[in-house]
Amino acid sequence: MPKTLIVTNDFPPRPGGIQAFLHSMALRLDPDRVVVYASTWNRTAEGREATARFDAEQPFTVVRDRATMLLPTPRATRRAAALLREHGCTSVWFGAAAPLGLMAPALRAAGARRLVATTHGHEAGWAQLPAARRLLRRIGEGTDTLTYLGEYTRSRIAGVLTPQAAARMVQLPPGVDEKTFHPGSGGAAVRERLGLAGRPVVVCVSRLVPRKGQDTLIRALPRVLAEVPDAVLLVVGGGPYERDLRALAEESGVADAVRFTGPVPWAELPAHYGAGDVFAMPCRTRRGGLDVEGLGIVYLEASATGLPVVAGDSGGAPDAVLDGETGWVVRGTSPEEAADRITVLLRDPELRHRMGERGRAWVEERWRWDLLAGRLRELL
Repeated sequence: MPKTLIVTNDFPPRPGGIQAFLHSMALRLDPDRVVVYASTWNRTAEGREATARFDAEQPFTVVRDRATMLLPTPRATRRAAALLREHGCTSVWFGAAAPLGLMAPALRAAGARRLVATTHGHEAGWAQLPAARRLLRRIGEGTDTLTYLGEYTRSRIAGVLTPQAAARMVQLPPGVDEKTFHPGSGGAAVRERLGLAGRPVVVCVSRLVPRKGQDTLIRALPRVLAEVPDAVLLVVGGGPYERDLRALAEESGVADAVRFTGPVPWAELPAHYGAGDVFAMPCRTRRGGLDVEGLGIVYLEASATGLPVVAGDSGGAPDAVLDGETGWVVRGTSPEEAADRITVLLRDPELRHRMGERGRAWVEERWRWDLLAGRLRELL
């Protein structure tokens, strides 16, 4: 692999799915041939200390920009070009195509021979806005390859590119560590600690924001409880929507059947998936298509853990489910559909087992990190 400069605003310790994706990929590349140029994110004393500690633990070089939001400004572009020359990099991977891919022509002029830009859910939103569409088209022309998460994001983004740039697109979704997420991940201990032993558990692991659909699950819960009276909804994660969700649980009369864990360290997430019998996150598209699910790696992590999944129909979420095989896709705005599918699964252990086994096999066949990191190396 040629020496590669990764240019990204999204990198740990900043939390988030894109950040975890990039870090996991970077760890699977030759560390002597990787340099990361990333934003500072948190400029408080505590934040700077955490960032410095994280960077020192990495097997590759990490260079932080002073900005908390890395944008393709002339200053940041000059810094990226200087790093490219200083470290002898000939390939560039933009962790998020929009907007950092606008640096591509300057970095090619500085000596980059191969430029790859990864798209996520937000680029599909950009494709709906006239000014943003023009920028995406420029990014497609300036790079050698745009990667996409799944068919939903590919179709939205390809429509605003030139035919040549669209033809160069390659799928590169995030992967799943099947050795970390597996059926024996420690779920029984989490159930015991939370007082859920012996109860049917519906688990949702995600940031608490309106798009993810935790509110749909709470609205579905009265119907679920009518059929499975001892069921419980385990909501794993933190976020700005938690207060509203707690209030909704009270108003719906199901507060005693909902458990909120708050933020959970990444190392403990596999066990929290394993605490469930069914995974459900009925995500929905918001803001006229600008707030959309790019893929939904949580469905694949749940599948790797051996759980059947109930997914919403937002954006690329259905790309992470074999509908009818590893779980089901429902309308994210329909508590009735979510309740129906969840109830069927809770009442049928054999069906849960069959879907969970199929999901685990699918992850091993297609979604392993080593397979996807190999694809990235080829692109670079």
